[in-house]
Amino acid sequence: MAAPEASSAAAGGGGRLRNAFGGVICAFTLLLIGVLAFSIRLFSVIKYESVIHEFDPYFNFRVTQFLSKNGIYEFWNWFDDRTWYPLGRVIGGTVYPGLTLTAGTIWWLVNSLNIPLSVETVCVFTAPIFSANASWATYLLTKEAKGTGAGLMAAAILAMVPSYISRSVAGSYDNEAVAIFALIFTFYLYVKTLNTGSLFYATLNALSYFYMVCSWGGYTFIINLIPMHVLLCIVTGRYSSRLYIAYAPLVILGTLLAALVPVVGFNAVMTSEHFASFLVFIILHVVALVYYIKGLLTPRLFKVAMTLVISVGLTYASKYIPIIASVSEHQPPTWPSYFMDINVLAFLIPAGIISCFLPLSDASSFMVLYLVTAVYFSGVMVRLMLVLAPAACILSGIALSEVFGVLTRSIKYQLSKLFDDSSAAVSASGDSSPESSTNSTKSENRNEKSETVPKERPSKKNRKKEKEAAESVPVKPKKEKRLLALPFELSVMGILLLIVLGGFYVVHCVWAAAEAYSAPSIVLTSRSRDGLHVFDDFREAYAWLSHNTDVDDKVASWWDYGYQTTAMANRTVIVDNNTWNNTHIATVGTAMSSPEKAAWEIFNSLDVKYVLVVFGGLVGYPSDDINKFLWMVRIGGGVFPHIKEPDYLRDGQYRVDAQATPTMLNCLMYKLCYYRFVETDGKGFDRVRGYEIGKKHFKLTHFEEVFTTHHWMVRIYKLKPQKNRVRGKVKKLKSSAKTSSAFAAGRKKNPWQ
Repeated sequence: MAAPEASSAAAGGGGRLRNAFGGVICAFTLLLIGVLAFSIRLFSVIKYESVIHEFDPYFNFRVTQFLSKNGIYEFWNWFDDRTWYPLGRVIGGTVYPGLTLTAGTIWWLVNSLNIPLSVETVCVFTAPIFSANASWATYLLTKEAKGTGAGLMAAAILAMVPSYISRSVAGSYDNEAVAIFALIFTFYLYVKTLNTGSLFYATLNALSYFYMVCSWGGYTFIINLIPMHVLLCIVTGRYSSRLYIAYAPLVILGTLLAALVPVVGFNAVMTSEHFASFLVFIILHVVALVYYIKGLLTPRLFKVAMTLVISVGLTYASKYIPIIASVSEHQPPTWPSYFMDINVLAFLIPAGIISCFLPLSDASSFMVLYLVTAVYFSGVMVRLMLVLAPAACILSGIALSEVFGVLTRSIKYQLSKLFDDSSAAVSASGDSSPESSTNSTKSENRNEKSETVPKERPSKKNRKKEKEAAESVPVKPKKEKRLLALPFELSVMGILLLIVLGGFYVVHCVWAAAEAYSAPSIVLTSRSRDGLHVFDDFREAYAWLSHNTDVDDKVASWWDYGYQTTAMANRTVIVDNNTWNNTHIATVGTAMSSPEKAAWEIFNSLDVKYVLVVFGGLVGYPSDDINKFLWMVRIGGGVFPHIKEPDYLRDGQYRVDAQATPTMLNCLMYKLCYYRFVETDGKGFDRVRGYEIGKKHFKLTHFEEVFTTHHWMVRIYKLKPQKNRVRGKVKKLKSSAKTSSAFAAGRKKNPWQ
């Protein structure tokens, strides 16, 4: 008796040791995945420098600076008078504070540990840090659905996926930097609650949803996807108390917490994006009530009660179903953009969907629903490709884990079979005593006889049933093993092909991180035969504004450059990237589309002193104001009808050469961009448009050039002061007579018309 106990104890100890070793390996792998996710996003810092990217992140950086300097109470009550002059903006009530509070907290913790990091450094590295957190959250979510192997595979894929890298490189200090982590972690806690039925995880889920609401407006995707999954479970007959615990606290606590965010407020209960969650909440309680009554009543009474309720309920029909509204400002993605952002994952996703149905659980059905909705919304606009990336990585990780499992299991089975055959051959060829063999056969025969003796007691019918059961039971596992066991050569070849496929994916991700998504928009580079050229014109222009203009001077530009002008030059702007007031933007667009005198009057009425334009005709920079000019015309014409787009087109074509219309050649934007441009090469050849400009030699009467950057990418002009009307008595009398007659005739014009 001691020998079996010792063997079982040894087996139990070996199993615990194996589990502990597996846990250590898993933790070490997750650590490496986090390091990979962080380091692959540092190409922008290595190739360029530690600098904030794009346009919106500069506003977030400026807000974080204010928070770290003045505290959270001043942040909530901050009225920014340097934006949207003369209207201003209430910052605390119009921003999602999650990113700012997160970076501010990290800066406070680091400095409390006597690590002297600047606010800018913390902002630059916030996105890479949270990309590692997102990878770990992906592991937890996938593990709840399909196990540890699938979780590790999905985490490794997400750490490198280009779609997520595009919004999380070092310096990309935007809301998505922390929001994707919050999105995945909220889904994990929902699935965890769904699997365990724990109210503790349900409470954590509501808190994670609150952090997502603080971080990004995409929280509406969560509050619509989870109700869809709950409704799917109800329709497919998968209702349980765990489903109720996973959803009901999220709606109640999550909605109450979301209403605490100033930018959301009562929109959490008043807008159509949230109505689906409330409708499913009511349906869930109706279903729970039905199941409760079903447990109290007999089956016959329950049928009678359900018939009565259904007959009454059919008289009511809902008219409206809320759907998440799409953003019309963004264009839908093209097919190449899918391959660029998720690469080979597009071919692995179908296999992952099939794996989720074998077998289908609440967690795996949520993964499939997440993918379907993410694919739909990613087709609405390119920005929502970011929401698709985690779903694609999770399902691809599930597919790769299942395939690797089948292939490795097949190799192990074939090798064990090969070793068993070889050992059997060795034992047959070796020396063996005939007595021992005969004794062993006799003992086996005795055992067989002893086992067959009690089977003779039942009747013939029972014996037939037992034989059928004994024959049918062991046959199924053998067939399943044969189906799952592939040939050794095919299994090895499959693993090699998957490794090659993974290699191509890694190479593509590294290229995307190093070349496609690491270049900051504020510092540009280009390669030619002479080598690498760096264009630092934006910071050159903002530095000039900061050092050569007064603090209270107002700068007018198109709204794309408002955040950067305020953050880097510390000057008041008329419009910026918030775009909350269309009329104000239309006013700037109208000024840029008007002749020089009319534009001067508009800018002068807004107390503007400097006008900034971006021009790329000399170096071939395509994202300049000339290419954006038609949007200025359209937006301005939408508010001020005298601005008409056909006046700027020649036979429906937008041109700036000799074939351009007189309205185009005389507008302010054309003059500010092409003033003295002919002096660069003697011809005035525009490298972006690909031809010589139409009007080459002209002078400015109401604006004067004060600064042009080295590569002519940014040009700054100053409004000339209004000429004195009084130069002696005669001119004074004439001017007074003219003004009096003009007022009498009522011919004073509105400068904006």
